[in-house]
Amino acid sequence: QVQLVESGGGLVQAGGSLRLSCTASGRTFSLYTMGWFRQAPGKERVFVGAVFWRRGAPSSVRGRFTISRDTANNTLYLQMNSLKPEDTAVYYCAADLGAGRGYEYWGRGTQVTVSP
Repeated sequence: QVQLVESGGGLVQAGGSLRLSCTASGRTFSLYTMGWFRQAPGKERVFVGAVFWRRGAPSSVRGRFTISRDTANNTLYLQMNSLKPEDTAVYYCAADLGAGRGYEYWGRGTQVTVSP
C-alpha cells in the first residue's frame, strides 16, 4: 500500500504561481512512476505529467508546469507558473508501482482556483 497526500493548493490570481506537493508513505521503495492529474469542474480527470521515480529528471509539462521529485523525502512536486483561469481544477497525484496495473494509488486531491 502507498498513501499519498497532496498539499499546496489554493486561490491565486491569473499570472501567479503555485507549487503543489505530494508526499508518499508506505511502500515507497516500490514506486515506479509518480504523476499529476487534474479534474476541472464537470470534466474528466486528465493527465498533467509524470516522472520515473528512480531515474527521473525534472521534466517540463504543458510548458508552464514543471514536475520534480525529492526521493529522500518521498515527495513529488508540481511547479505551476503563469497560471490561467482554465487551470482551475482539483489536482491529484498518483503512484504506479510498475506492476502492470497503472496508477493504482491516488491522493485525495488539492483544489487550485485561479481567478481572472
